[in-house]
Amino acid sequence: MSKRYSEAFLKAMPKADLHLHLDGSLRPDGLIEMAKRSGVELPSYTVEGLYEKVFKESYNNLGEYLNGFQYTCAVLRDMENLEQAAYELAMDNLAEGVIYIEVRFAPQLMMDPSRGIDFDRVMHTTNAGLKRAKEEYNGQEEVRNGSKPPFDYGIINCAMRMFGKKGFSPYYTQLFQTLRDHQPKHVIKIAAMEMIRASIRLRDEEGLPIVGLDIAGQEMGYPAHEFKEVYEYAHQNFLLKTVHAGEAYGAESIFEALTQCYADRLGHGYSLFSPEMIQDPTITDKESYANKLASFIADRRIAVEVCITSNLQTNPAIGDVTQHNFKHMYAHRLATVICTDNRLVSRTTVTREYELALQTAEVPLKRLKDMVAYGFKKNFFPANYLAKREYAKHALQYFDKVAAEHNVS
Repeated sequence: MSKRYSEAFLKAMPKADLHLHLDGSLRPDGLIEMAKRSGVELPSYTVEGLYEKVFKESYNNLGEYLNGFQYTCAVLRDMENLEQAAYELAMDNLAEGVIYIEVRFAPQLMMDPSRGIDFDRVMHTTNAGLKRAKEEYNGQEEVRNGSKPPFDYGIINCAMRMFGKKGFSPYYTQLFQTLRDHQPKHVIKIAAMEMIRASIRLRDEEGLPIVGLDIAGQEMGYPAHEFKEVYEYAHQNFLLKTVHAGEAYGAESIFEALTQCYADRLGHGYSLFSPEMIQDPTITDKESYANKLASFIADRRIAVEVCITSNLQTNPAIGDVTQHNFKHMYAHRLATVICTDNRLVSRTTVTREYELALQTAEVPLKRLKDMVAYGFKKNFFPANYLAKREYAKHALQYFDKVAAEHNVS
């Protein structure tokens, strides 16, 4: 990392995290507490044991990386735990200067119809935890007098690209039983459409800050275009859209997210600068295709949600951080937002992700401020555009104040 920026400065500067999975970002000791309270069996009941057996520093593959979600999702089907997890996630971000977050998760993974835990209850419970943290933080004197920018948040709901007939969640198991004569892909799309319709209803009728749609899960074999109708419905109802694309598949998946799903942002986008990952046989000049797509993305200022640690963990072939494609994103002037993906599963923070990003390129203060600004200008703010502009302005003025206090120029 450039010695230009201290860890203290990176922690103090205002930041946003726009790619943040709730079910991958629990506190490890909080997970243990919740599991004991709910009777969920864990491989270990110590933080050290969980780090050794489940939430590791490195993983052999994406499947191993995703293994821990079976435990976090299980505890989050208890609504007391879900509210606590949302609250603690907001507070953990605030402790390191992250003043705007967009928390994403798949609500249907938390639903359990047999216990009366429906979509509305899951969403209201999650919002209650985030709102409690917001009210506590924004009630501080420094925030109320304008010395520090306030905290705010949005919720991004994820549809699942795939799920099994049993085990993913009680909701999905029941849905497959109800629609047992449908093809599995049809059931998955029905669930996705049900989720997006309910999301827009709660946003419009009850004012919940549901700001975006995402599609998550295994990318290879489950292309985003299969959910085109779901994204069209969101698009037609002014709900903003991000897509997990280019995480474990080639640049053609990124193109598909933009052209078939109207993506306003890209989740990961790592493979954009790895033309060797392109598998579409009709793309003969892979390097040219990748370069044209990169130029298209840069020109339209489509933000990329960069999650460096997560990429290094799920794709060991990358090697060390200096080989991460962020250096190419930076060189091509893409709008990049530094994100964590999963604070627990990747054992990281936003501050740590900035430290890693700064190891890949020499970044002057002006460019660092640009990177920070993308988090406030490219977010899916839960209010109108004028309010979003004012909020971003306040955050960036505070950036200048923090830089001066740390003698950074």
